[in-house]
Amino acid sequence: MKAGYPLKVFRGPIAMFQRLFVAHPATVNETYFQHQQVALSFALPLLAAAGAALVHALVPGLCERTASNIVRDLNARLQKRC
Repeated sequence: MKAGYPLKVFRGPIAMFQRLFVAHPATVNETYFQHQQVALSFALPLLAAAGAALVHALVPGLCERTASNIVRDLNARLQKRC
């Protein structure tokens, strides 16, 4: 554990569930499933961008702008959410 970070004490399984599955989605006014859908809508394109970047690393003439276009689009979406 890093210095300066207090040890969090969980008081039972309900508190643990609340912290792991409910607390963060609530900070952005979403349920667990709404937050899951949004997170996956970012994760899947990021996986595609990683694949395109890998292809580009191996064959520079392929996927020249694919990864950057995906990241640019996701960044625009994220900026609208904030």
